[in-house]
Amino acid sequence: MIRNYIRKYKYSYLIGMLILLAVDYLGLYIPQFTGEVTDGLLGGMGMKEVLRMIGRILLVGAGMALGRFGWRYFIFGAARKIEYELRGEMFRHLSGLSMRYYNEHKTGDLMAHFTNDLGAIRMSMGPAVISTFDAIVMTVMVIAKMILHVSFSLTLLACIPMLFILAGGIYYGRTAERRYDEKQKAFSDMTDQVQESISGIRVIKAFVQEKMEREAFARSNQNNRDKNLRVVKLQAIVMPMLDVIIGIASVITLFYGGNLVLRGEITAGQFVAFSSYVNMLVWPMLAVGDSINSFSQGFASMKRVEAIFREEPEIVDGPAAAGGPEQLRGRISVRGLSFSYQEQEGDAKDASLPALTGLSLEIAEGETLAIIGRTGSGKTTFANLLVRMYDVDEGMLQIDGYGLRAIPLSVLRESVAYVPQDNFLFSDTLQSNIAFGVRRLSDVSEEVFREGEASARIFMSHKQRLEEYLEQDFFRSKSRLDKAYNDLEQVTEAAKKACIHENIMDFPKKYSTMVGERGVTISGGQKQRSSIARALMKDAPILILDDALSAVDTDTEEKILRNLKEERVGKTTIIIAHRISTIQNADHILVLEQGRMAEYGTHEELLRAGGIYAQLYEKQQLEKQLETA
Repeated sequence: MIRNYIRKYKYSYLIGMLILLAVDYLGLYIPQFTGEVTDGLLGGMGMKEVLRMIGRILLVGAGMALGRFGWRYFIFGAARKIEYELRGEMFRHLSGLSMRYYNEHKTGDLMAHFTNDLGAIRMSMGPAVISTFDAIVMTVMVIAKMILHVSFSLTLLACIPMLFILAGGIYYGRTAERRYDEKQKAFSDMTDQVQESISGIRVIKAFVQEKMEREAFARSNQNNRDKNLRVVKLQAIVMPMLDVIIGIASVITLFYGGNLVLRGEITAGQFVAFSSYVNMLVWPMLAVGDSINSFSQGFASMKRVEAIFREEPEIVDGPAAAGGPEQLRGRISVRGLSFSYQEQEGDAKDASLPALTGLSLEIAEGETLAIIGRTGSGKTTFANLLVRMYDVDEGMLQIDGYGLRAIPLSVLRESVAYVPQDNFLFSDTLQSNIAFGVRRLSDVSEEVFREGEASARIFMSHKQRLEEYLEQDFFRSKSRLDKAYNDLEQVTEAAKKACIHENIMDFPKKYSTMVGERGVTISGGQKQRSSIARALMKDAPILILDDALSAVDTDTEEKILRNLKEERVGKTTIIIAHRISTIQNADHILVLEQGRMAEYGTHEELLRAGGIYAQLYEKQQLEKQLETA
């Protein structure tokens, strides 16, 4: 996966490395010129010649500065682009994965992949590449210069300590990768702990569990600290050892090199140059440790990210979908539908108990089916199967005579407006949340704004074309604004049908009111009705309401149901509920018991049967009488 991105930007890396090679080559001449100045001064060189040598040093320095900008632009730029594209590709891949994957993986862990792991990969693709290439090239070039320009024997003695650095670097790399992998996992666990605690803060406060959560976070934080310290301790041992070894090389240079100067085998200027070359080797030696550390972290993160990319979605368009319908009308056939959740880590459902067994029924286009039953009887499972969150055997579920696998996923889900039990709202305006399934109004506004900016630029630079421009651009912008206005009208109409319009108009910012994360700033009933408005605005052939009226009062429920009856004429509707008042006017009512069809018929037929439905009706009627008494 990562190799593909490196190949894509190979020319950026190649150009950057060539520039880096040139910079390193130029850097070799500064110690040489400094030594020549030293010898010249000792030999009586004139000031004019000294200034000329200084000018050469300044010229080399300017070339190095320009080159450093160049290799940073190409290599760091490529690393940033890889991080950007990898993050986008990972998000696209995650959005395409099936529900099973999200049942098994926590949100905090996935967030850590987008932050720490991608940052570590970028560091290994940018600074680590530079450090490694620079360390190798600089070491080879500096050693060659030390041998050719100064002394082979002195160079040999000064480089012996580098063998210890090489051996230590290999050990450090292996150990660092393992410890960094543990560190990343600890960070993921801590991130997930924080995410769950913040998301569930209302529950935590309601049950007075703040102390317990603080203690749980303290344990997670301690584990993260310990794993980070293991990495830091390793660095704390290795880095000083590098300084010691480099210091030994410097001592060898002073003793043996000074002796060579006294014996006249090298000049004082060559000794000064050699000392500078030894100091130039300090950076490559330090870079070895940094590179190994960065690559170790990067490789550990690459493994974690590539594990995500290896995941394949189970719910995809197969060959049968190629000849599927382009739109659906809403006739649903259920034939012997049976389904069991697979045993999955973190799945609370018992795979040994079928969620649905032998379910068969027909829903004609335009009919309303109501489903009622105890908790865990398979009501939500039926809804999830209908939108193909999970797959069932071919022929068990059909829409308009097509098996679900023969219908393209985009067509299937475009044709179903689904209000789930979890009425999720995005941290955005109510207007955008209601229009989510059709069009984000903020996008329209941004487009109009961008066109307005473009209009101003064209007006200022092409005054002579004013009349022609105004004639064309006015109508184009007006069309955009009309579209935004019409969308707002549709949002308002959908909100009225969902009986949420009056509540929204009471808010200071009305439809521009921002809701908090997951809609926590509005009530449960307002969240439900906003979700219903979002589904109604989609105007799909099939509407599924999964316990979507449980948080509204009976009067509001009656209004919404009346609006639904008028709005959904000729369209298929499936209502899942616990209250009989919600479903009694449905064309057909399905009573589920432990995943099986216990009863099926109209409200009157089921009451006459005197079974589960009739008992539930009598119980709810009694509760209603007690409430009004």
